[in-house]
Amino acid sequence: MSTVPDEFKYSAEHEWVSSPNDEGVVCIGITDFAQDALGEVVYVEQPEVGSTVAAGDVVGEVESTKSVSDIYAPVAGEITAVNETLDDEPQAINAEPYGGGWLFEVKLAEDSGLDALLSAEEYSAQVG
Repeated sequence: MSTVPDEFKYSAEHEWVSSPNDEGVVCIGITDFAQDALGEVVYVEQPEVGSTVAAGDVVGEVESTKSVSDIYAPVAGEITAVNETLDDEPQAINAEPYGGGWLFEVKLAEDSGLDALLSAEEYSAQVG
């Protein structure tokens, strides 16, 4: 059974989103379910810092020993940071999908789509 922390929101495409900080910035990564399905992650293509994304946009990809999967922006806004550790240590996604394996941060747009994401309970039911 995959780990699904209650403190995050989730997309149907298996990304998690943290609660916004005081500046309206959220952290995004892929779920434990997604990293497990992918297998050993060997490469991550990250979005460009400063780019503006809409919810649902393809913003990068995760390559594993099994397959290549698109990374979708679960919310709309501006990319403010990427996890540069993943350039040299993409396997951090497998080791800590909800911690050191985070992917990127987004400063939420006014109509970000955050409220449309799934709760932990809803996501668990989807992947259950």
